[in-house]
Amino acid sequence: MDGYQENYQEEIEYLRKTLAFIDEEVETEAKNLDEKKNDLITAKKDMYENTVHIPSDFESLIDINLHLMQVNNHVSSYDTRRIKNLKKMINSPYFGRFDFIEKGFNEKEMIYIGLYNLMDRNTGQVYVYDWRAPISSVFYRYELGEVMYDTPAGISRGDVSLKRQYQIQDSKLKYFFDCSVRITDEILQEVLSHNTSAKMKNIVETIQKEQDVIIRDRDHELLIVQGVAGSGKTSIALHRIAFLLYEGLNSNLRSKDVIIISPNSVFSHYISSVLPELGEENVRQSIFDDLVLNAFQGRFGEETRDMQLESLIHSRAETDNDQRQQCIDFKGSRVFKQILDRLLWYYAHRLIAFEDVYYNGTILATRQQLKNRFLHNEIGIPMAKQLKIIETILLKKVHPLQKKRLKRLEKIVEKSEGHDFEIKSFSRLLAIKQAVAFRERIQNFTKVDYGHLYKLLFGNPGLLLKLSQGLMLPDNIEEIISTTLQNLRKGRAHYEDYAPLLYLKLKIEGNEVVSGIKHVVIDEAQDYTPLQYEVFKILYHNATYTVLGDIRQTIERTINSSLYDDISEILNKGKTIKLNLNKGYRSTCEINTFTQNLLGEGNQHHYCSIERYGEEPKVIRRETLEEIDKSIIEDIENYTEQGYESVAVICKTQEEAEKVFRRLETSVQLTLIKPRGGEIIKGALVIPTYMAKGLEFDVVIIYDVNKENYVSNFDRQLLYIACTRALHRLVVYYTGDKSPWI
Repeated sequence: MDGYQENYQEEIEYLRKTLAFIDEEVETEAKNLDEKKNDLITAKKDMYENTVHIPSDFESLIDINLHLMQVNNHVSSYDTRRIKNLKKMINSPYFGRFDFIEKGFNEKEMIYIGLYNLMDRNTGQVYVYDWRAPISSVFYRYELGEVMYDTPAGISRGDVSLKRQYQIQDSKLKYFFDCSVRITDEILQEVLSHNTSAKMKNIVETIQKEQDVIIRDRDHELLIVQGVAGSGKTSIALHRIAFLLYEGLNSNLRSKDVIIISPNSVFSHYISSVLPELGEENVRQSIFDDLVLNAFQGRFGEETRDMQLESLIHSRAETDNDQRQQCIDFKGSRVFKQILDRLLWYYAHRLIAFEDVYYNGTILATRQQLKNRFLHNEIGIPMAKQLKIIETILLKKVHPLQKKRLKRLEKIVEKSEGHDFEIKSFSRLLAIKQAVAFRERIQNFTKVDYGHLYKLLFGNPGLLLKLSQGLMLPDNIEEIISTTLQNLRKGRAHYEDYAPLLYLKLKIEGNEVVSGIKHVVIDEAQDYTPLQYEVFKILYHNATYTVLGDIRQTIERTINSSLYDDISEILNKGKTIKLNLNKGYRSTCEINTFTQNLLGEGNQHHYCSIERYGEEPKVIRRETLEEIDKSIIEDIENYTEQGYESVAVICKTQEEAEKVFRRLETSVQLTLIKPRGGEIIKGALVIPTYMAKGLEFDVVIIYDVNKENYVSNFDRQLLYIACTRALHRLVVYYTGDKSPWI
């Protein structure tokens, strides 16, 4: 028997033992769950039968609470996750192994790596180690020879004499091979050659060394990652969350303590299956649009990021000026943040009209006393709360009225003026009216509104220019002031106004929006302005951060790596690290070469591609849009027959996508993806360029890339994003003359 066959028999036997143990554990866990379920039912029944349903005294209330605690204990112990994880392991319990001898010991350990821990609690034997366990890092980071890894007790050292990778499907060992480095081309090529799915999958089998460093980082409060298209940034972020939650058993980090800021709701759905696959509950997800719309409750209209981008694309196609772009850049800048801070100072020191406060001929406080009290704010109480404290103190001096009592009196006055209420004492009515009028008088200077203050900045002649002395303003600042004021007078605001408005609201009222977040993941970091990061800083001031982006996938702005310096300065965390991912794993070499050429000279450095080869991208001219439509219908049918499961027709705008969809839907089955459209599904779909960011498809077809449709640098960025979505095939159609970028 040769060496491979002997090893194969040993591996078959180990797999058999592992699967047998999993079966035993599933049976044991099922029995335990049945017992816990019965205990829970019994506890609920006992509570129902032995306690009063409406407590009438203190003793019955205590009795109910005791029973409720018992029920809650049973609920908390009824956890089905372990049995779910065990059942997942039946298909493929592990994917790797290394043989390890710890320094100072002679005994060799065979360390098998899988999705979850599998240990016999009676004997202490570990069949499989969770990929997140400290010792598992050896598998991802080291070749054969000397290794080291972190443990809770310190650094552990030793030697690795063997590394082995497995392909196990449906509980059967397909093959294995030994390797000197962590990921061999064979495994990686095999995984990358698969078709994409409707939801992002985990990558635990193919995590690379540089990716593992990011995933397991625990030393930094702010981790910034610049990664090229297809480098796995989002997957890494999700695996990092899973690792932090695994480590959180010691640090008390739970899924509800983590939030992901995603680029759009479609992308949020796309990544929603990864954490459950890794055995963790999904964490909170939000997009910036939701943060501001929830905070404003529709007060300033409901323009979304997608609507802003549509407006930018159309305005650039119709005119040569970029007035709105300058407005977006200005209102998202650190310069505008300085102006807003100066506005807050100016309002507090110059514009609040404090008055001498009298009541029944007696002075309660002078204007200067009130102002001194307001400005003497050493502990940083938000402005609105400071003014409310002053209002409460003055009201208590007039009459020891509670706030609810005063509101009742206001209603009495309203009823008496409508003749619906007959008041017995005219003098009493006068006293009530006097108290209400007093409150209204002091509220002239104790109420502050962030929207009013923002409108004042643009509506008070010369105020913005006065507050911006020494700062660089855009050339069209007068147009920006005029346009903004017109919108605000109509009760509207543009999307670029949302961050400044939310910043003012948070600074004036304090952070009442979000609490309890301990870790924040910001994906597509390049899409957010410095002022939006100022908002994140206030919202999640106690959190640590993972920030991931690609400066080459910026749409509406021209930025460079200094963006990450701004983020670091703004978030201002004690320990910060910036890392780069320069290797792309998504597309074939041919597609990667094509997309890198789109960037032009000077932008292609620091990029390398996995060596996976396929067909050259096709650039095809058609005489009319009708001919393009006909070709796309044929393409969808052909690529589907070839086994490709996702074909994306990417259009420049949502408007174009809707027109193309209406023309194609009668001839071929496909789905139109809208900004709030929910989940990506398998099959053919139509989607605008900017909505495709972060997604990937087996086949990408770009619609009508002619010289009128894709001409500016802005258009080039959209085209680059669209083309980098392709895994296996890329087709570009155009009419007339093709874009200068292809």
